[in-house]
Amino acid sequence: MKTTTKIAALAALTTGLFAADASAQLAGHNVILVHGFQQQDLANPPASMNAIKAAGADYWRTFWLARSDARIDYGSDGRVEGTIAQQAYSQIRAISQQGLCNNYCIVVSHSTGDLVTRYLLENQARWLQADGLPPLKILTSLDFSGAGGGTELANLAISVAYNDSWYLEPVKAAVKAFVGIDPRPGKMGVINDLQTNTARNLAVSPNGIPRIRLVAGGASYGGLTSPFIAGEDDGVVPIHSSCGATTATGIDSCVSNLSMGGKVSSQDGPDGLYYNHYPVLMNAGVSHSGVLGTETGNISVPVVNNTTLNGFRVDFASRTYNKRAWWQWWGAGDQYIEVPNSDQTDMSSLVYATLNN
Repeated sequence: MKTTTKIAALAALTTGLFAADASAQLAGHNVILVHGFQQQDLANPPASMNAIKAAGADYWRTFWLARSDARIDYGSDGRVEGTIAQQAYSQIRAISQQGLCNNYCIVVSHSTGDLVTRYLLENQARWLQADGLPPLKILTSLDFSGAGGGTELANLAISVAYNDSWYLEPVKAAVKAFVGIDPRPGKMGVINDLQTNTARNLAVSPNGIPRIRLVAGGASYGGLTSPFIAGEDDGVVPIHSSCGATTATGIDSCVSNLSMGGKVSSQDGPDGLYYNHYPVLMNAGVSHSGVLGTETGNISVPVVNNTTLNGFRVDFASRTYNKRAWWQWWGAGDQYIEVPNSDQTDMSSLVYATLNN
């Protein structure tokens, strides 16, 4: 991004003027949304595709709905390789027929949508070609709080579904906050696919579409769920998943030399990242759902930056500074890196304003 563009973007961040004249494109490309887990689908399975589409629209209404051209909606009472794939394909087929991705599309996913997107990216070309239709051209995917590596909460949910012992009450409370129901065998839908081992064995073939990771580390559900998740987390998804780490091991940051809060210091980072997965922003304060446009006051930290991925420019403004703790009377203090003024807006607005150039 040119310096003048950065200055304009920062001015917009400071004044908060993002909603006016919203475009239905990002960087000149149509946007496809893939939502995350919908709690209500387990308690009350959707009666029709119309109900699924209505819930999908509500999911994104805070920010991304007005900036999208298509959605891939699904019922969370299904499985990725089963009814979710069937529901998704009918929508992918319509997108292909309409030619919405002839000039390439950008996918925006959240949470479980990361896993669903990975499965669709691996299979959509084969499905469409078998139907005599052109595959969707996808430039990149922006994955907010991506659950492609699963979550330990799903492991617990499935365990509790088959073990109703009294001594599991603290676990049950955390699980119910996550799934919205008392877990029962055969009623857990996509939660089965979010188990860490299951998720990490689903559609793992490398492909040429960059997955831009936007990582949260704030609390959800009043902190009830975090003790049951490995490493740092956003109250739902561990950062080993949202960063794109190759193993489901608890980690503190997406990189070994920078904390989630931007402090330049040694961290317990991932041993490796999945092919074409790029942690671009970390934010220690924003919650799992807050990344979609509902929370301000949290500093975002650039990680992979000043680069071009598959022709898509990633160039967040960056500021490096030193800060001394209250008890430090000498020295320069600790070094920090941040996206300046990022605490003046929400994470989705920051991403959109920066990348829409």
